[in-house]
Amino acid sequence: MTGSLGAVETALWGILTFSILVVLHELGHFLAARAFKVKVHEFMVGLPGPAIRLHTKSMDWGVTAVPLGGYVRIAGMEPGAEDPLLGRALLAVRDAGPLAVADLSRELGITEERAGDIMTSLTEWKAVEPDVDERFGLAVDGDVAALDEGGLVDAARRTTYRGQSTARRVAILSMGIITNLLVAILTFTLVLSIWGYYDATTTIAAVGEDSAAEQAGIKAGDVLISLDGKQIATWNDFQMMMETTDSGQAVTVTISRDGEQADIRVVLGEKEGHGFMGVGPETVAVHPTVAQALGESLSYVGIVLKTILRLFDPNTFPGTVKSLTGVVGVSVMAREAAAAGALAYAGLVAMLSLSLGMMNLLPIPPLDGGKIALEIVERVLGRPLPRNVTLGFSAVGAVLLFSLIGYVMYLDIVRYAV
Repeated sequence: MTGSLGAVETALWGILTFSILVVLHELGHFLAARAFKVKVHEFMVGLPGPAIRLHTKSMDWGVTAVPLGGYVRIAGMEPGAEDPLLGRALLAVRDAGPLAVADLSRELGITEERAGDIMTSLTEWKAVEPDVDERFGLAVDGDVAALDEGGLVDAARRTTYRGQSTARRVAILSMGIITNLLVAILTFTLVLSIWGYYDATTTIAAVGEDSAAEQAGIKAGDVLISLDGKQIATWNDFQMMMETTDSGQAVTVTISRDGEQADIRVVLGEKEGHGFMGVGPETVAVHPTVAQALGESLSYVGIVLKTILRLFDPNTFPGTVKSLTGVVGVSVMAREAAAAGALAYAGLVAMLSLSLGMMNLLPIPPLDGGKIALEIVERVLGRPLPRNVTLGFSAVGAVLLFSLIGYVMYLDIVRYAV
């Protein structure tokens, strides 16, 4: 029974933590869209599905049945080129509306399928809105009575995502990332400047019993200088180097002991899929100024970026993936951080927010970085990419992304089940 309660508690902390991260991210997109006067359909906490909604004059707010994460739906973000009959459709709705899909089909002399697609696009733009009988009336802002079909399309498009310049589109896409990074940096700066932190040095404070380090003769008090000739400036450098090693691999560690340097050959053990030496660092208390705390916070950005870039290096990819933490691991960490106190939990959320922001920079659809890359490609080409091409890129990216997420989740389960 205790184990079941612990699992439920872990799941709840995981849901809460991921929801905080995603809602912050989506809030960035929302604020940017509204700053450019782009219409928004809804801002929801949770995955798409049945929801409790609050309908305001301009949009819906709410919580879905699966409150994990969240999303914001911005008008006019559908991929692909526009139907050339959108203007005629708006003209028909204005002059003969409200119209059902079948009515529009007859008015324009097109199939009901195409008329339905046009109505879907215009609904997505919030240029038309349906009544209870699924008859669509005009919802374009401003005085549009004298506009021709071109003017109507321009007026409808003006308050949509696709009606914005490339720079504004990129800004809307980027603000989710920027929000995650700003929240992380500000939280770290606040926590570090008020409470300080313990910094891990390159001096060894503990050597594990029967570890590879102990068997090789490494002792507490030794200072790490280099690993296989590569300089070790920080404890984080040492950890990242170890992630590229394998179990059973022999490495040469240069240490400083009593003012003299020595090379020690170590045959590594195994931990989390890579080599393991079995040493722990000496830590020192640091109480930085606000400026120093900001600098330290910015250094975390560099550390996370280095870790992500290692995923693109065939030599470091296996070790880096095995060191990642997925949904299960984050949920466990969130529960433990919450038990340790508000400060520990805030620090964890900040680090996860930083990681989420940096991951979204990757030029892989459906991540924001991938969407930004497609926007730039379309700008260079001078036209929208075909819908099937955009969806194809997104599908391939999603397969790669979720394959990685699934594998890391599997590693989490194996790790925490032991």
